[in-house]
Amino acid sequence: MAHLQSMPRRPAQMIPWKVAGRVSETLDSGDEVVQQTGWVFNNVGRRDLTLAEFVATGDDEVPAYLEVFGLRGGHTQDQTLIEIGSGIGRMTCAFTREFGSVIACDLDQGFLERCYETVGKFGKVERLRTLEVVDGRSLNIAAASVDVAFSYITLQHCTVDDALDLAAEAVRVVRPGGRVALNFRGPAPNDILLIPAGKIVRALYHVPLVGGWATRRRALTRLGWQVSRLHPDEVTGPLGPQLTDIQIWTNPNSRLRAHGAEMRTFEGVNPAHWWLVARVATPA
Repeated sequence: MAHLQSMPRRPAQMIPWKVAGRVSETLDSGDEVVQQTGWVFNNVGRRDLTLAEFVATGDDEVPAYLEVFGLRGGHTQDQTLIEIGSGIGRMTCAFTREFGSVIACDLDQGFLERCYETVGKFGKVERLRTLEVVDGRSLNIAAASVDVAFSYITLQHCTVDDALDLAAEAVRVVRPGGRVALNFRGPAPNDILLIPAGKIVRALYHVPLVGGWATRRRALTRLGWQVSRLHPDEVTGPLGPQLTDIQIWTNPNSRLRAHGAEMRTFEGVNPAHWWLVARVATPA
């Protein structure tokens, strides 16, 4: 009993991911994971969706984002990209075709095993290595060791503190002159309902058997992942001194504004989201 009491408490926001990871391990194939779990977000609800079709959505998005953010080119074949929040590899496959080396990070080893399987089928698995984010907020790799840090639809699933820590970690691991492209969800009026609903759903994951059931319900998991909202100033404030060429990308219809950053728009950005795209500064 004393040993159990001395064990560190797992952060609450990690519980849904751990439950989802365990569920994915019980399924026989990537196709089943896509079809039977609610946490696979690709905005397509078909029950017959295949893993190949799921990956194809990433194949469409990755080149578009890289092109718009100025991250694409022949030079990337000699670069290393770290993907914070890879899931089972929806975008990872495309990254392995674009970059010479890719480090896929996620909270759960079950996801990373599926990611490796997915890239083995649809990407260049020889370019991939995986990294479990054990504590939910830090990356266990050396500083200034990668060229690009990319994160999409992940940081909104973290607490505010963990999201800020992961953003700082993204900057730490990128070499001076390298780039970060980090996706966040901004504040919105409907948060008054979504955030409390998310807390209620996440509580279900603590209940034996119910957690696994909830993981397979798309509507519930989409609510469960609603953890945090951040304004650009909350991110660029602490990180600004370490960055140059700071850009905040939003949907053209967004009213979000930031201080000390160039505002840019792209129709491919979700209206509720925004991106921080910047270059890591050379230390003085």
